[in-house]
Amino acid sequence: MNCHMIKITFLGTGTSQGIPVIGSNHPVCMSEDPKDKRLRSSVLIQWDEHNYVIDCGPDFRQQMLQAGCNHLDGILFTHEHADHTAGIDDIRPFFFRQGDIPIYGTERVILDLTRRFSYIFRTKNRYPGAPAVQINTIHKNTVFSLADKKIIPIEVMHNQLPVMGFRIDNFCYLTDVKSIAEDQLNKLNNCDVLVLNALRIEAHPTHLNLEEALELVAQIKPKRTYFTHISHLLGFHETLSKQLPENVFLAYDKLEIYAN
Repeated sequence: MNCHMIKITFLGTGTSQGIPVIGSNHPVCMSEDPKDKRLRSSVLIQWDEHNYVIDCGPDFRQQMLQAGCNHLDGILFTHEHADHTAGIDDIRPFFFRQGDIPIYGTERVILDLTRRFSYIFRTKNRYPGAPAVQINTIHKNTVFSLADKKIIPIEVMHNQLPVMGFRIDNFCYLTDVKSIAEDQLNKLNNCDVLVLNALRIEAHPTHLNLEEALELVAQIKPKRTYFTHISHLLGFHETLSKQLPENVFLAYDKLEIYAN
């Protein structure tokens, strides 16, 4: 791999319930097309020998096995919702081999994880089999580093909840977006590859629907866009893919792309 390139693997592209949804007989949930089967949203970002993931939801173990990921340099958390965090216990195999796993999140997200997974964050009387983390608190307007890369946090709004997106070189990852302020939008200028949520066709109170996502793409003007955090209500992958504008694509699980 060109050392200036980053490789992005879509570990999951589904919304909080995944596709198929448990107990649903919706046609998309019944689809036999592998691209219509979506684990919870997450990406693996690799360059040189570095492996970072954005979010670790309930499918994290399965995703790491599918990706053949044998070491983990850190986890960037967008926000605290379960579909983005509930897999944190499955860092244990990495912890047993590597030691404390670096995590990156806002103060609010770290506090929430500390409350929900207290045994991971405990410093005294720790259970011997529990993993441990190295906490890195991030702020929406403070650039930070991962190895030799500068990471630009981008705050978006998930209705009333602030969520962090991330820009690494000219790759931008935004999920659970409903709106974005102008000062944060400016951080997306000259973006080569944008990953953005597009939940469904109908409007939704906390997520962009397809029309809103396309409007935001037209505003940002990235070279390529991949939609993620997709529900079964967006429709069949193959059908919708044919209806999207040039250079706008539906991501799917295990898709691998490259960005400068």
